[in-house]
Amino acid sequence: MNIDVAVIGGGPAGLMAAEVMGRAGLAVHLFDAMPSVGRKFLLAGKGGMNLTHAESLPAFVSRYGAQAERLRPLLDAFGPQAVRNWAAGLGIDTFVGSSQRVFPTDMKAAPLLRAWLQRLRHPAGAGVPVSFHMRHRWIGWGERHGLDFETPQGGLRVQARATVLALGGASWARLGSDGAWVPRLQTAGIEVARLRPSNCGFDVANGWSAFFAERFAGQPFKSVALRTTDSQGHVFHRKGEFVATATGVEGSLIYAASSLLRDEIERHGKVTFELDLLPDRSADQVLAQVTHPRGSRSLSSHLKSRLGLEGIKMGIVNEQVDKDTLHDPVRLAALLKALPITLLRSRPIDEAISSAGGVAWEGLDDSLMVRSRPGLFCAGEMLDWEAPTGGYLLTACLASGVRAGEGVVAHLRTGPQSISASRISG
Repeated sequence: MNIDVAVIGGGPAGLMAAEVMGRAGLAVHLFDAMPSVGRKFLLAGKGGMNLTHAESLPAFVSRYGAQAERLRPLLDAFGPQAVRNWAAGLGIDTFVGSSQRVFPTDMKAAPLLRAWLQRLRHPAGAGVPVSFHMRHRWIGWGERHGLDFETPQGGLRVQARATVLALGGASWARLGSDGAWVPRLQTAGIEVARLRPSNCGFDVANGWSAFFAERFAGQPFKSVALRTTDSQGHVFHRKGEFVATATGVEGSLIYAASSLLRDEIERHGKVTFELDLLPDRSADQVLAQVTHPRGSRSLSSHLKSRLGLEGIKMGIVNEQVDKDTLHDPVRLAALLKALPITLLRSRPIDEAISSAGGVAWEGLDDSLMVRSRPGLFCAGEMLDWEAPTGGYLLTACLASGVRAGEGVVAHLRTGPQSISASRISG
């Protein structure tokens, strides 16, 4: 089978690369191992499809941490506003929530994906329809760099003038992102940074007591703050909420700190964060309420009455604070503002929302083409970057799909011509 372009992977990055190239007049064939495309995209949108974020572009780019400068050119070309324009072009209106996160007005992923696939299959104007090949699992390269697939009908070899790999990371393997591509690329001499969990939960040291796990697993810590400083001097301090699990912690505030927590565990075998159970009260205010005479009331009743501590917040106090300290008002007040929680390990990568690591940037040119293998491009989560939740993951996947798609167009055409990102964002 001889084709113009193969896109391997039907997530947001692969679909966006296919759209860019189809609009440019290339015959694109998209292959995916799953029965349908966009499975992780749909699952991520079950609680409300967070497309992007409405903060300023400099602040937005900074969320990508160590790889922010690598991603800046991609996000300058196709950033948060371009994502909203692209969605509008599919007939999907968006709004900015109270957290500055951007959502479709109906909060759903499925209508957007349906409209997108309809446009890919039936493009307007001179665009070329994208051909979809489901249940085609890429297993590596054959002779003359042919792409080998396992299919329901048996083996298939495809010769493509150019290829875009958009194979995802290694989280949520049941949806197709299993990281099986890593040894194939390494065998081909392409450097890949080790895949690690990102936006993940963690296990606490020694585990929770049976009582705490049974009573509070699945319940949220609301209106708390988390502070930690790693051995490199990086400080994380933010207010938010997270959830207790049967073995530890997870949820938005934990995910936001996960890269720092994970890296520190890898360096030292554990990490401790301080939990502020009362971030809206100063240390002096807390001390004043704890030391207020309580008469015949129990400590739990006193803390509930004076500070509103109850439920899981009181549960974690009883879980982590010894009896002597519970009856020492000064020490107890200090712990209510900085309760140490020690973590020993991140949860397995398949449980994580996303993964860090991937194809090293040093092996790619500015168009995301592999320097050692002209005509091979990479996009999406399989590149070496990570970001917090909040629309940052999806936006960078889309932006990298645009960049890889444009790179293929330029590579296959005479001269440096390429399609403008604005043609996709409208």
